[in-house]
Amino acid sequence: MPGYTIPFSDLNKNSVDLVGGKGANLGELAGVGVPVPDGFCLITRAFRHFLEACPDLDKHYARMEQLDVDDRMAVSRVGDDLRSALSDLPIPDDVRTELLDAWHRSGDGCPHAVRSSATAEDLSEASFAGQHDTYLNVSGESQLLDSVRRCWISLFTDRAIGYRARHGFDHRQIELAVVIQRMVVPQAAGVMFTADPVSGRRGTILINAAYGLGEAVVSGLVNPDLYRIEKDGTVDKSIADKRLAIESLPSGGVAQQDVPEVMRKVQALPDEKIEELAALGRRIQNHFGSPQDIEWALADGCIQVLQSRPITSLYPIPEPPPDGRLHVYFSFGHQQMMTNPIKPLGISVLRTFFPFGQRWPEGESKQMVVAGNRIFFDYTDPLHARFGRPLIIWAAGNMDKRAGKSLAEIASRPEFRKNHRFNLLRELAIDAFAARAAARVLADLLWANMATRQAAADEFLRRTLARSRAAIERTQGADRIARVQLDLTKVPSRMFYRLTLTQVSAMVARSLIERLCLRWLEDTADIAALDKSLHGNVTTEMALAIGDLADLARDKPALLDLLQLASAQLAVPRMDSVPGGPAFQEALDAFLVRYGMRGHGEIDITRARWIEQPTQLIPGILANTRSGRAGEHRERFRAGEREAAKAAERILGRLRATSQGRPKAVVMSRLIKVQRTLMGMREHLKFLAVNLFEVYRQAIHAEADALAEAGMLASPTDADYLTLDELRRILAGQVPADLAEVIRARRAEQEAFEALTPPRLFTSDGEIVRGPRAVHAREGVLVGHAVSAGVAEGRARVVLRPQDAELQDGDILVAAFTDPAWTPLFSAVRGIVLEVGGLMTHGAVVARELGLPAVVGIDDATRLIRDGERIRVDGFLGTVEPIRGSAPGEVSE
Repeated sequence: MPGYTIPFSDLNKNSVDLVGGKGANLGELAGVGVPVPDGFCLITRAFRHFLEACPDLDKHYARMEQLDVDDRMAVSRVGDDLRSALSDLPIPDDVRTELLDAWHRSGDGCPHAVRSSATAEDLSEASFAGQHDTYLNVSGESQLLDSVRRCWISLFTDRAIGYRARHGFDHRQIELAVVIQRMVVPQAAGVMFTADPVSGRRGTILINAAYGLGEAVVSGLVNPDLYRIEKDGTVDKSIADKRLAIESLPSGGVAQQDVPEVMRKVQALPDEKIEELAALGRRIQNHFGSPQDIEWALADGCIQVLQSRPITSLYPIPEPPPDGRLHVYFSFGHQQMMTNPIKPLGISVLRTFFPFGQRWPEGESKQMVVAGNRIFFDYTDPLHARFGRPLIIWAAGNMDKRAGKSLAEIASRPEFRKNHRFNLLRELAIDAFAARAAARVLADLLWANMATRQAAADEFLRRTLARSRAAIERTQGADRIARVQLDLTKVPSRMFYRLTLTQVSAMVARSLIERLCLRWLEDTADIAALDKSLHGNVTTEMALAIGDLADLARDKPALLDLLQLASAQLAVPRMDSVPGGPAFQEALDAFLVRYGMRGHGEIDITRARWIEQPTQLIPGILANTRSGRAGEHRERFRAGEREAAKAAERILGRLRATSQGRPKAVVMSRLIKVQRTLMGMREHLKFLAVNLFEVYRQAIHAEADALAEAGMLASPTDADYLTLDELRRILAGQVPADLAEVIRARRAEQEAFEALTPPRLFTSDGEIVRGPRAVHAREGVLVGHAVSAGVAEGRARVVLRPQDAELQDGDILVAAFTDPAWTPLFSAVRGIVLEVGGLMTHGAVVARELGLPAVVGIDDATRLIRDGERIRVDGFLGTVEPIRGSAPGEVSE
């Protein structure tokens, strides 16, 4: 065990607790022969020894732990007090003696760089980049000791305290080591990324280079050269006007220097050194196994690596099949309006439930891949197929316009077509599926009986659910989980042709209505009204039922107070003791019988349902009590029915007045009937799925409880971090020796993935394909996609979770996305703005049915739109703009 110092030669990547992330990485690099300036580390034990002399240290930590990270003044006060207390402390004598001895051995006549190295720094899950101090060109004992003390104290700067708090790090668990390294005096220096940090593309290397010390590049003082090196060795260079450089001073320290004009636009790094540095970057990346952010310097013709850390901003990519092709992944979460990470059990259920693609031995689809604990569809094979490509692009475009355009763009790329080998069986399978789907859609459009379709779908839902419940209830133990797996693989294929294709038929019918109106009538003025008040939509019926619950509480002050209290305390008491309570309780119980299996993020089987946490419903109920008047939600629905009928009459009447008008009207009448009938059934598939998931949940929970009682699981919730196959094998007595450690690691991984923002579409080389962005019409106007007609003005309410919503009459809901669990809020708002979505996504369909103007596809809407500001949502143009100094407006059609 070292005293307080340790040389790089004795360190490796496992030395993080001893010397922090930066020190461990430098030791690892030096150990594998990467050129690193010589040096040593002052270990974390020295830092702890220094802190021991601080009076009231526990009180300072306690104050940090109680901080509201958004209260900048409070953060500053706590930080100032602790830094002041530490600034007066001397470096302990034994630490001082050993530090100076190590420095003398390192070459006290040479200037050194003194760098902070925290134990949570430069790791794969967090970089802490720029949070702690670095001092360059340090000479002499007094400068060295002062720089070390300043590095230690920088653990408690305002920015470092705030960073730890925001990222969930325990202040007491983070310690600081100090790297003392011989100073390199470079001709050029900078930063290299072994993956493109903006697009995410792996294999592309970016190098920034400027004259003098790399600090000028890192701190943003100079516009550096940019060299982009592609996989094939192609180099694209952008030579900047480099006006400044940071140079070492003879007396110690550094200063800015003007670059002579003749040198400013000269390439800072020669071509051969670009190639050498790129090769070194690939070597370092391969060693660490992940893309790296590398600081480098060129001194006396030799490249030196000053530090290397993982690029933590990159979204992880799944391991692609070894076929040499570029694979394309489309986010399942964006399609389902739930982009949060899903626990392993939830992922296992969905991959088993998905009815397409080859399957792993455990029954999970290979076409659904996992990255960052989110699920993505591998669309590579369908995009290569002759009939599959237009079908996938069209379907994706109906869900999300940008996604459809992005898929089309990728499918046309030469690198996508490269290495693809024609597979007759695969092509025939995809084409057969496309043909079967097309035949079903054609039947719906031309001759299927729409009068009986709704009743048949309802009966299929009831029969399928009853059959699955009965089969699973007859089993227990490992056999029960095996039965769940079997049910998950058998039911979806029947669901797909009975229910999923009705959505496709509805989309085709709507598209044809729009095209034919443009061709025959030269406008689409009445089309939007055809989407209103569709019969049979189970999610719309649920929204109306929420309005009914709100009406039962609307004029009951004691009941409203009880609901408000229940929302705050996250517990719903019996309400029989207050006026109106018994009727409300009876209606709530009936609602939960019908819809209790729903909940926020319901595609993840591990998430709580309303039946478990009814408090999730209360914000929506209360919001509805503050909106409109009793019965207004039902009146709006009936008004929508009348408006849709009148719009259909106008379209048909205008068609009859045109040339060959009667056959045109017959065609249009059929399309309108198909569109309104089948669009009303759009939510049946999801409704059946979540009902089935509740059956599976109850079975899995029963077995997890049994495992916990037997001591094989520490808690029933541990089952959430296992796959179905793992759970079945454990129930069969095959318990892994490291089960507890596996669960612990997966819990930690789940928490880390919460902070990631998943891409809508990306490739197997990591490139995030964002597609064409909407152009902002004028300053302050946000442009997205119009999905529900009308114009609304009101106060923006930015809501990140439906259970946290506090809506008032006339508010406009601004959210990242919505799934059916958000539906209780829709009846209480005037308009909707979403970051994610398309014409056929849940939020758009329900908004149209309820007559709410809606705009989707506005990137970062929850950040760009301030909570509480007045905005105008234009569901015709697809724009959102702020309103300044205006009175509240009304919804207009």
